[in-house]
Amino acid sequence: MVRPHTMKILITGGAGFIGANFLNLLVPRHPEHTFINLDALTYAANLRSLGAIEKLPNYAFVRVDLVDFEAVRATLTKHRPDLVIHFAAESHVDRSIAGPRPFLRTNIEGTFNLLEACREIWTHGQGLFHHVSTDEVYGSLGADGLFTEETRYDPSSPYSASKAASDHLVRAWGRTFNLPVKITNCSNNYGPLQFPEKLIPLMIQNLVERKPLPVYGKGENVRDWLYVGDHCEAIWTVVQKGKVGETYNIGGRSEQRNIDVVKQLCAIVAEETKASESELLGLVTYVKDRPGHDLRYAIDAGKIERELGWKPRETFATGLRKTVRWYLDQQDWVASVRTGEYRRWIEHNYGGR
Repeated sequence: MVRPHTMKILITGGAGFIGANFLNLLVPRHPEHTFINLDALTYAANLRSLGAIEKLPNYAFVRVDLVDFEAVRATLTKHRPDLVIHFAAESHVDRSIAGPRPFLRTNIEGTFNLLEACREIWTHGQGLFHHVSTDEVYGSLGADGLFTEETRYDPSSPYSASKAASDHLVRAWGRTFNLPVKITNCSNNYGPLQFPEKLIPLMIQNLVERKPLPVYGKGENVRDWLYVGDHCEAIWTVVQKGKVGETYNIGGRSEQRNIDVVKQLCAIVAEETKASESELLGLVTYVKDRPGHDLRYAIDAGKIERELGWKPRETFATGLRKTVRWYLDQQDWVASVRTGEYRRWIEHNYGGR
């Protein structure tokens, strides 16, 4: 790689939840780097999430679908990034069950296209491809144990299967073509700018609107929660300090049953809005469990903590309260995403690209 103070960094999926948080954190902090945001602007992307950085001189946006290889190749040939951080993915499990095809195209074919474009622009030893993935590739845990970097892959859903395939592609391109690669597998992210189809923002918004709080099964599925700001810091740490060819698991050490997450949200929203907590708890509605619903995920983040010195700063309690306050304060952002206003704006401004 080139020296850090001269890097061109291409981010895929930078208008999505994690990518936007990453760019908002890193672009102002590192004016010496140039950041190029490549995003297809699908339903969960929102350029309004990048309003604070959109006019900064070290930031640029280009609308490209990763499935379009010629467009991907042209973009990378034009910008010739030194570092690619690959956030872009279809990521909602329920959507993958209802319609798997977009997940296979974006997560597998899109990753393949990006790897091939990187292979064309980088000569031997140049560049770095950092692939952002999920703990869902490992499947389901029982009551005990943790996912490590050596855990066997055992995906359960079309989404996790597509992400597992993309992980394997990245490793194969590293081993076969000597492409410099790193992979991170993270636990469930939460925080500002998350599209309100995921558990925590959905529950917050339903609480605000006094709508039912749908909980799968008995709510006993366990997830390890990671505040998105901590995840972004971890990725940057791996980019700077991690070993090429290595995988690093990133977790928040915050295991929670889904029903307990919902109850905590009821308590925080009640406190923040002066509502009745018992009234909000009465909105909990148990619904039929989804197919292949993994019981428990839990990350062993010991490797990144020992070798690279990263640890999460937020506890689940502090991160959850920050998240609730953000959504309560950003109802205009939520409304623009949910009403279709934002989609109309996208097509008006970017429909020809």
